[in-house]
Amino acid sequence: MGASNLNEKITKYRWTIAALLLFSTTVNYMDRNVIGYLKDYFCDPNGFNWTSTDYSILTSVFTAFYAGFTLIVGFIIDKIGTKLGLAASLIVWSIAGFCSAIAGKGLPGQLAARGLFGAGEAGNFPASIKTVAEWFPKRERALATGIFNSGSNLGAMICALIIPPILAAWNPLEGTTLFLGKIHGWQMAFIITSLIGFIWLFFWRKMYASPNEMLKKGKINKAEFDYINSDDQKPITQAITETDKPAKKAPWYKMLTYRQTWSFVMGKFMTDGVWWFLLFWLPTYIKQQFCVGLSASETNHTVMYSTFIVFGIAIIGSVYGGSLPMKFMNKGWETYKARMSALIIIAFFPVLLLSTQTVAGFSGSFGLIAAVAVISIAGAAHQAWSANLFTTVSDMFPKSAVGAVTGIGAAAGGLGGVLVQVMAGRLEDHFRALNNVPTAYAIMFGVCAFAYLIAWAIMKILVPKYKPVEIN
Repeated sequence: MGASNLNEKITKYRWTIAALLLFSTTVNYMDRNVIGYLKDYFCDPNGFNWTSTDYSILTSVFTAFYAGFTLIVGFIIDKIGTKLGLAASLIVWSIAGFCSAIAGKGLPGQLAARGLFGAGEAGNFPASIKTVAEWFPKRERALATGIFNSGSNLGAMICALIIPPILAAWNPLEGTTLFLGKIHGWQMAFIITSLIGFIWLFFWRKMYASPNEMLKKGKINKAEFDYINSDDQKPITQAITETDKPAKKAPWYKMLTYRQTWSFVMGKFMTDGVWWFLLFWLPTYIKQQFCVGLSASETNHTVMYSTFIVFGIAIIGSVYGGSLPMKFMNKGWETYKARMSALIIIAFFPVLLLSTQTVAGFSGSFGLIAAVAVISIAGAAHQAWSANLFTTVSDMFPKSAVGAVTGIGAAAGGLGGVLVQVMAGRLEDHFRALNNVPTAYAIMFGVCAFAYLIAWAIMKILVPKYKPVEIN
């Protein structure tokens, strides 16, 4: 921090920005997670009469569009900026939610709506990571990322609390007659969650601008601005001048020539599918494993509380995991060593997933409690991993390239998610025919268990030592 600002009390508006990103990510994952609670209605003979493979195709199309558009969206956000980019993204995915409600029971219509939904949601993380790079110094970026990334858990928790009551209030199969006509529970689930995003849009428009603009408006003082730009080691006046200059940009495909990009890409490809699996398949797993013989009300409560606990505990992993490398850096560790050390520690926890089906077989309610505990630990580990993995981009790339590189990595993560979901759908259909669905989940949990250790090893091979990228 500049000497002139040593005695000036630093403002903390950057944490307001983190709160706005938390809000948008919560909406993002709330809208995304609705589909996981509708699988049984989609696959009911009296409902859509889909197979598990049909459902996996639906979630895979969403993930594929999400993955593909992150390549484009990341580059666009680097061009147009985060304020406009994130707002446009939310508007598109909210409209797509309404489209899902009116698309009907046919798979083609739902696929079209879900594809548009994936395209819209693709902008959230590239814009958010770029915002963190613009508003936080390196030592705080993992923590800020962990805070907004915990919105993925909050969104899932909100879904766990509101979707079962919505389905109970509006008959999911027969429908309930309102002034607009007959509305089914699955339609109301899409409609209500889609409306919430427009509340965020109001706050985003009123409260967000770049640090330079907020300095001019008096929302932050020079001490905070200087702290935000402390990694640049420039005086405040020089930082302002250079912020006003357009940053040098490179086309996204040039990012593929850097080993640092491929390190992030492989980290995302190997591990994102685990979270997609939990989002879209956990409610069904709880129902099939622990709700056999229960009434509809008991099943709804079991699924609601179980998923709420899993995603709630994951918040702890997101925030604490994001603060872990900061503790190392405060001890004098260099950034890359601190980040990779945190990642390898985190990578061991998902191995506990190997025991999921074993503990699920315990007698009485203890089997459910034990399985939820194991999955909760793995979910928390994933969020801690994700917070640190995202931050490696802003550690190694200039701010002008953060959106593009994040988009490339998110596309790779989406591709991994597609493969995991297709595998889950086919395994469930295959083992259901053999009257042995638990085996399908045992295989899936086994795949998820070692994904992080393998990813860390690949990342370390690609970038054995810290080397920031200089774009020529």
